[in-house]
Amino acid sequence: MKLIICGIGGKMGQLLVSCAYADGHTVVGGIEPAGSTLAGGTMSAPDGSAIPVRTSLAALAKSGADAVIDFSAVSAAAANAAACAKLKLPLVVGTTGLGTKEQGALTRAAKAIPVIFAPNMSTGVNVLLSVTEQLARTLGAGYDIDIVEAHHRQKKDAPSGTALALAAAAARGRGYDLKKVLCCGREGMAGARPQAEIGVLAVRGGDIVGEHTVIFAGDGERIELIHRAQNRAMFARGAVRAAVWAKRAKRGLHSMRDVLGLR
Repeated sequence: MKLIICGIGGKMGQLLVSCAYADGHTVVGGIEPAGSTLAGGTMSAPDGSAIPVRTSLAALAKSGADAVIDFSAVSAAAANAAACAKLKLPLVVGTTGLGTKEQGALTRAAKAIPVIFAPNMSTGVNVLLSVTEQLARTLGAGYDIDIVEAHHRQKKDAPSGTALALAAAAARGRGYDLKKVLCCGREGMAGARPQAEIGVLAVRGGDIVGEHTVIFAGDGERIELIHRAQNRAMFARGAVRAAVWAKRAKRGLHSMRDVLGLR
């Protein structure tokens, strides 16, 4: 695979380069915003070659890339998706905190190309999503569901995209409309908990890479599912795996559940 990485100068971008080469792929280009010290220059690849870094995907149109992996910024997501659709390049998006505008851009791009979007590219987290949905369905309404997530102090969005995805998985399992049952944090005289409520609580501190706990609390017993990220390499490995899958996928909007065959 020949890959282009959007946000190549960031921590995740550099990990993606390392993981891509470790798996036998190459990176033929990177994207950084105008004003970046890398833009217009090159980065060194693990094999000693030079990776050109540009400010737009159009500038790398002749790179011979097979797919694009985007771990850049919310502000760049829509433009990157539109550019990939125009260039007919499969797109893997791991950028978190996307709003309605950005998600709409992914949906439009998916009419022309395969787009894989997941708030968390980890294989383990996506297995957790599947198990959460199954347990919510099997245990039934007698078990209250809360999701507690913890991340480093620099994380900008809260709750995390992964926590919201877990809440959505639990809601699917119960047959609920997530918008009607989601409760992000509690304070004051909140009163008795509604039976259908799905709670999400966010913790921020230190250098926590990422931890998600799904709690099913019933009368007389409690089940807890925990995923702890020890480092960010797992996200990069998952994204590269998704890019390989995307090369042979049909156009449309896909998730890591599709990549891992969990549907």
